[in-house]
Amino acid sequence: MAGLAKAKAGRLMAVIGDEDTCTGFLLGGIGELNKSRQPNFLVVDKNTSVSEIEESFKSFLRRNDIAIILISQNIAEMIRHVIDNHLEPIPAVLEIPSKDHPYDSSKDSILRRAKGMFSAEDFR
Repeated sequence: MAGLAKAKAGRLMAVIGDEDTCTGFLLGGIGELNKSRQPNFLVVDKNTSVSEIEESFKSFLRRNDIAIILISQNIAEMIRHVIDNHLEPIPAVLEIPSKDHPYDSSKDSILRRAKGMFSAEDFR
């Protein structure tokens, strides 16, 4: 319950994605710098290393001003082991499509966890 209260206290969204994805969200007004001048987004391009993506994701998890992390699914695949180890509800990690990579629900870790919680008989 404390996690949900934290989420309601004016927390931010973070974005990890390609340039077009990040630009779209920044134009929508989600761009912020915290007191340490750290942005709430990471633009991933061909020169971005997997370790840099991992570290950025982990830093977003540690920040208490972030409630939701949006990550392009193709980038999430690069750090799947780190995403799968995050079990806390806040910050929520949501995988989104990008311009060049459509969304595949079979790869989404949250949907896989949700499917494991229910059986087919629950929906009859």
